[in-house]
Amino acid sequence: MPAESRADGTPGRQQPDRRRPRPPTRDSGWWAAMFLLPAAAGLLVFEIWPTFQTIYYSFTSWGAFGGHVWSGLENYRTLIADSDVLHAVVNTAIISAISLLAVPLSAIVAALLSLPGMRGVTVYRTLYFLPVVTLPAAVALTWKFLFNGDYGLINWLLSKFGIDGPHWLSDPATAIFAISIVAVWGSIGYNMVIFLSGIRGIPVDYYEAAELDGAGRVSQFFHVTVPLLTPSIFFVTVITVINSLQAFDLIYLMVGQQSPAIARTETLVYLFYQRGFAEHDGGYAAAIGVVLLLATLILTAAQFRLQRRWVHYG
Repeated sequence: MPAESRADGTPGRQQPDRRRPRPPTRDSGWWAAMFLLPAAAGLLVFEIWPTFQTIYYSFTSWGAFGGHVWSGLENYRTLIADSDVLHAVVNTAIISAISLLAVPLSAIVAALLSLPGMRGVTVYRTLYFLPVVTLPAAVALTWKFLFNGDYGLINWLLSKFGIDGPHWLSDPATAIFAISIVAVWGSIGYNMVIFLSGIRGIPVDYYEAAELDGAGRVSQFFHVTVPLLTPSIFFVTVITVINSLQAFDLIYLMVGQQSPAIARTETLVYLFYQRGFAEHDGGYAAAIGVVLLLATLILTAAQFRLQRRWVHYG
């Protein structure tokens, strides 16, 4: 830093260096492009190109041994009149609606783990987050055993209270709710981590002011934590809806194709798998995939539109 010189020649106080930062050069632009290239290539090859390819295939008809010909809107006409698609849409909507229960449950868990003086917080966080890092197959098989109607742990506990539990995964009236319960249980850990980060960003002064005004823990949660946590709640809600629209692995592993309850639990993704890989009708499966893509885009856009009314930033 340059220093001022006094009249007697002694060095004075140093002045801050106010030189402007060097503008980016052509070489720095090339370096930025090189770092972005792997991610951009992966996005193009594994996301963007398959999306456009699926849209194209939705206008074609496929044979049993491969090959396809252009069929125009034939797949979409068949799709509109297909009762299985309507049932899959209803089942997907039910699972998505029930899965949203994980949002308030996760917020409550995160608030409890953020209480001052809470013991064993690290252990609780680990236990809640374990389903997120556990293989979906292991989760599905474990819950399939718990929901077993003959020797499952859940029905055994119900029998202690004189309740005769149903065959959860083979009964069409209960199978979709059993699947939804597992989906809620599996997403609480991920949501909890997001909410914990959001709660840590809330200034302690707000809670101290609320406590001085006589607000208890519950009142502070609803009047301080929840309003200031709305950006995190919005993000978690969007992610939860998108994930629930893609429900497949739990249905495939817990219910199975031979179960009498499969018609009441199959979602759009399961129907996509059934038509595309079991029946080898790639064009019709692609049309179902396009419908799912449009549903995801519409619901996400609607959530972004509505968030202006209830999400508070800053």
